[in-house]
Amino acid sequence: MNEQNDRLFAGFPITSVADWEARIREDLKGADYEKKLIWKTLENLKIKPYYTAEDITDLPFADEMPGMYPFVRGTKISGNTWEIRQDLRVFDIDTALYKANAAVERGATSIGFDLTLKGDLYFHDFRKLIAGFARNGTSLSFVAGETAPDVLDYLLRAMEELRIDPAQVRGSLGYDPLEQLTTTGGFFTSAEEDFNEVDNLLSTAENELPGYRVIAVNSHIFSDSGASIVQELAFGISMAAEYLTRMTDVGHSAEDVARHMQWNLGAGPDYFMEIAKVRAARLLFSALLSGYDNDHSKHVSVFIHSITTDWNKTLYDPNVNMLRLTTEAMAAILGGCDSLLVKPYDSWYREPNDFSERVARNIQIILKEESYFDKVVDPAAGSYYIESLTEALFESAWQLFLKTDERGGYVKAFTDDYVVEEISKTVSRRSEMVSTRREVLVGTNQYPHQHEQVNGQVNPEIAFRKAPDNPYRLAEPLMPLRAAAGFEKLRLATEKHKAGRPKVFMLTYGNLAMRLARSQFSCNFFACAGYEVIDNLGFPSAREGIEAAFVAKADIIVVCSSDDEYLQVVPEVAELVNGRAIIVVAGAPACMEELRQKGITEFIHVRSNLLETLQHFHVKLGI
Repeated sequence: MNEQNDRLFAGFPITSVADWEARIREDLKGADYEKKLIWKTLENLKIKPYYTAEDITDLPFADEMPGMYPFVRGTKISGNTWEIRQDLRVFDIDTALYKANAAVERGATSIGFDLTLKGDLYFHDFRKLIAGFARNGTSLSFVAGETAPDVLDYLLRAMEELRIDPAQVRGSLGYDPLEQLTTTGGFFTSAEEDFNEVDNLLSTAENELPGYRVIAVNSHIFSDSGASIVQELAFGISMAAEYLTRMTDVGHSAEDVARHMQWNLGAGPDYFMEIAKVRAARLLFSALLSGYDNDHSKHVSVFIHSITTDWNKTLYDPNVNMLRLTTEAMAAILGGCDSLLVKPYDSWYREPNDFSERVARNIQIILKEESYFDKVVDPAAGSYYIESLTEALFESAWQLFLKTDERGGYVKAFTDDYVVEEISKTVSRRSEMVSTRREVLVGTNQYPHQHEQVNGQVNPEIAFRKAPDNPYRLAEPLMPLRAAAGFEKLRLATEKHKAGRPKVFMLTYGNLAMRLARSQFSCNFFACAGYEVIDNLGFPSAREGIEAAFVAKADIIVVCSSDDEYLQVVPEVAELVNGRAIIVVAGAPACMEELRQKGITEFIHVRSNLLETLQHFHVKLGI
C-alpha cells in the first residue's frame, strides 16, 4: 500500500476474519450460523456469506496469468474476444446461404450449418454452399451428426476445386458418437465403427485441416436435461477422457487430440456459478491432459464453445427468455469462452424467425460493442467468490469424474445406467423445486400472463422433444426435458378445453390485509394453469360474494379471508354454493381439520405443490 493509501486508511483499524465472524455470531444471537447464512447449492457446495483474500491464498492457480497453464484464466493474453456464432438449420441451400451472409453482414463472426435436417446431401449442394460462403475471417462449423465423415470429405473436395487454402479455414465438425449414445441410447452403428470414424477424422484434420476441430464433447446435453453444473463438468470431462484414451491407444498424441477437440459447454441461469464453470472446465481439461501427455500438456488448452441451455426456457411469456439468454451469455463471456451460441428466444417451441435470430445475435453484439465485454481478459480474476467457486466446482467435478472412471470410463458407466441414474436424481429434485416454486420461472410458475394464448404457435415436436429411436440401443437414453414443460402442457390443455377457460372467482371477505394478500396469491396460483381469474376488493357478506360468483359463472370459488374468520364463513359459503362450484380455501388455517370434517377439502397455500395441485383441478374440471 502506498503512502497516500496509508494516510487514507489510517483511521480505520485492521479487522481480521476472526473479528468479523465474532461480530456475525453476536448479531445472530444464538441462531444456527450454518442454517442462517450458509447456502447449499444443487451440487451440495456450501456457499459462505462472504469471501476474503484468505479464501484464495492456497489456490494452485491464484498466481497464474492469462494464457498460462492450467488456462483457468483462458487462452487469451490480452482482451476477451470471442466468436459470435449463429447456427442455421439447412433445409435448402439457397435459403441457408442468404441467411448466413446476412448474419455475417450484421455482426456474426461464426456460422454453424445444421445439416441434420437436410436429408440426402450431395456434393454439388455442398460445393454451392461453400462457394457462396467464402468469407475470410468467418469461422465455419457444421452440425452433421452421422454424416460428419461425408461432410469433411465434401469440404476438402470443395476447397480444392475452389482453391481455398485449408490452412486458412477454421471451424468445427460436431462429430460426437458419445452424444449419440447419451441422447438415443446407442451409437450411430457400433462403438468400434464410430471410434474408427473418429480416428479417420482426426488423421484427416492433422494432415489437411490444422485449424479444424473434428471431435465434439457435447456436455451441454446434460444441462439441457436438468443436470447440475458439477454433473455436466464431470460427465463432460469423462467424455473427453474416453476420446483421449481411445485415440492415444491407436497412435495419436494427446496434444493432437486436444487441438482438434471442441468442448460444447452449456450456459445456464446460475450467473456466478456459470462464470466459474467455464474456468473450472479449463482446469479440469488441463488436469486430464497432464495424465496423457505431461511434456506437452502445458502448451494446449481445449476450445470452449458455450451454448445457452434449454432447461429454463419457456414457451409462455417467451420474451422473458431474452433476459435469461442475456445473463447466460454474460456469464459465458466473463468466464472466458472461445465462442458462443445464443439460441433464438422462440427456438424451444417453433422454427425461429428473422426477428428472434436477430435478437439472439444482437445480445452478443451489444455485450461486445456497447458493454465492452471483449476488452478485459479474465474479468473474474481476483474475485474471492468466483475464484473459490472455480476451485470448488473443479474439486467436486473431479471426484465425480474419478467415480465414473472407476466404473470403466464413460461408455461403460453410461451403458450400466450410472450416468442417467445420477442425473435423474438431480432432475427429480429440480423438478420438485419448480413444482413448489422454490425455483421460479417467471411467466410460468410465478407471475403468469393469464390472457396469453399460444395454441397454434407451438410445434409440439419441438416444444416437447422425445429421445429419438435408435435400432442400436444399448441403454436408456438421457431424456430431453425443460423445467416448464409440465405447466405448459396444463395451459395448452386449458386453451383447447371445449368448455372454454375455467373461471376462478375470489370471494374476498373480512380482514383487509389478509383477504388482499390471499386473493393475490390465489390469482397467481390458478393463472399458472391458464384459468381466468376474477379478483375482487371485498364483499360485506358471504351471500353477496356468492351471488356475484354465480353471475360471473365461476367454476371455482376461492374464499380469501383470515384464519379467524374461516371457521364461520367457509361453511356458510359451502351451504350457499350447494355443489354448483368447487370451493377452495386460500391458506392453511389452524381450523383446517374442522373444515375438512364439514366437507371442505380443497386448500391452496405456499407449501402446496403447484403443479400437482393444478393437475388435480384439471381432473376435477374435466380438462
